[in-house]
Amino acid sequence: MIEDTAGRTMVRAAMKAPYLERDEEHVLALRWKEDQDQQALHQITVAHMRLVISMASKFRHYGLPLGDLVQEGHVGLLEAAARFEPERQVRFSTYATWWIRASMQDYILRNWSIVRGGTSSAQKALFFNLRRLRARLANGTEPISNATLYREVSVALGVSEADVAMMDSRLSAPDSSLNAPLADDTGTTERMDFLVSDDPLPDEVASDTIDFERRLLWLKAALGALNARELRIIEERRLTDEGATLEALGETLGISKERVRQIEARAMEKLKVALVKQNPEFQTQAA
Repeated sequence: MIEDTAGRTMVRAAMKAPYLERDEEHVLALRWKEDQDQQALHQITVAHMRLVISMASKFRHYGLPLGDLVQEGHVGLLEAAARFEPERQVRFSTYATWWIRASMQDYILRNWSIVRGGTSSAQKALFFNLRRLRARLANGTEPISNATLYREVSVALGVSEADVAMMDSRLSAPDSSLNAPLADDTGTTERMDFLVSDDPLPDEVASDTIDFERRLLWLKAALGALNARELRIIEERRLTDEGATLEALGETLGISKERVRQIEARAMEKLKVALVKQNPEFQTQAA
């Protein structure tokens, strides 16, 4: 039962509201759609609040207040009234049922857990049907294994077995606080203590990325000051993971390793001059 006084009053009013005959419902729906008659809307919604309450009671096992479910169902009822087309000759209760259920289910998914779930239609179907399917499959004489359960539910609802396993895990236990103590000797260790990461913070990563890209542009511009042989020596000696040896480069270029060292030293000096020319503050840092 709904605990608060306002809720009990609403339930009693809903149960006392008269049913609408098809013709009467049709007239009220036309008045609301064509003339925006608020009194007609009120009569329609009041007459169907028992439908809202009945449906809310079916979702009570999710542990949310029945009064809140009724309120959400009322929102769905109003949405149905706004979209209802009386000329289609469909009873309003038939049309409104989907909107009421959808509104309640969306509320449950938002509030049942602090972890958002059921973001797709398949996951939503899994959330609201897993327990029912488990109960149906468990009616046999032999106990059903998790592997069989996941396979059967996967086929029935068109989701992956991994999604079924994850949802089953979520439904089997409530959320756990990160500040809940673990069963250690001191009783002071919390789950949060195991979530500390040594990785750099996002702003540090972004700053390092920007700095790296800026320095890369400076280096590319400075490399333009080198001739072909100087550029090759710098690339193979300084810009590869495993820099080539002076001896190996000397053999490739047909010069002595001492000459390679001299060319490298001259190229490094050229790079320094080019970088300082682009960014005078480097001269201050170097000093």
